[in-house]
Amino acid sequence: TLIELMTVVLVLAILGTISVSSYRSYLLRTNRTEAKTQLLRLQTAQEKFFLQNNRYATADEMDDAPPAGLGIASVTPNGMYNIDLQNVTATTYTARARATGGQLKDVAACRTLTIDESGRRTPDDSSGCWR
Repeated sequence: TLIELMTVVLVLAILGTISVSSYRSYLLRTNRTEAKTQLLRLQTAQEKFFLQNNRYATADEMDDAPPAGLGIASVTPNGMYNIDLQNVTATTYTARARATGGQLKDVAACRTLTIDESGRRTPDDSSGCWR
């Protein structure tokens, strides 16, 4: 009957709404992995650069190929995050990934991820952004 058909349509609409929002959340967490990977690559490249030059690379040297630079692009491969270096001195740096585009719909705490020369990460592990 028509009432049964409408009930089935209503149930399907509710299930569809739930599944789409869950899928969107999953995509945002998956895209966050791109930023984490790029920041960890940058950290490794900085340590190699430090061993060769006795200082950390500056933001201007980030895109240059090794050994003159880090060889790390300022945008993640899928373009979801911009990567930059801040507070660079001979012995310190902070690498930052900032969300762009559709990734701005991520949880506010996870839109900007950072890691420094000693491995300190923000936001902290309680936020779940680095998991």
